[in-house]
Amino acid sequence: MIINLNNRIEEVVADELTVNGLIKYKNFTFRLLVTKVNGKLVKTVDRDQVFVNDGDTVEVLHLISGG
Repeated sequence: MIINLNNRIEEVVADELTVNGLIKYKNFTFRLLVTKVNGKLVKTVDRDQVFVNDGDTVEVLHLISGG
């Protein structure tokens, strides 16, 4: 499937993929992530139930804090 991931066109080799599955597939390892699919926030507890489909726009943002 072809998706727009963080403003880049990506080809993902999967028939069904949840948001958590995409995070694992792309090896995002930061502890604090914010996820959106087609502009809608996907809460951490919902990432296993929300599927990424062909043509979707997905954002995976890393939260970084400092002082």
